[in-house]
Amino acid sequence: MVSFLAIFFLVSLLLVLSFYLSVSSRTLEKVSVYECGFDPYSDARLKFDIIYYLVAILFLIFDLEIIFLFPFSALLFDLSYSAFWVYLIFFVVLTIGYLYELNSGSLDL
Repeated sequence: MVSFLAIFFLVSLLLVLSFYLSVSSRTLEKVSVYECGFDPYSDARLKFDIIYYLVAILFLIFDLEIIFLFPFSALLFDLSYSAFWVYLIFFVVLTIGYLYELNSGSLDL
């Protein structure tokens, strides 16, 4: 109970201190909406390039594949040799896919 109160007090203190001690300079550019690389004050019905969708999908794919590597790193020394080779093949395929996307220019904006 004492540790819960100490943690609650510390979190509250840090939250209040960060609010009062932070430096903020709000300008029109900083508070304006930014989305997809377009001027936020133009027409909302503008067509934009498909590359934004492709980059988002590639990010999700590689992000989810990287998440599969965390359990492997936690259990590295407890796995059998066959599980190690399966993960190694998975990592090689992931690396080949990343290098293909990098060389094809899909990640260039």
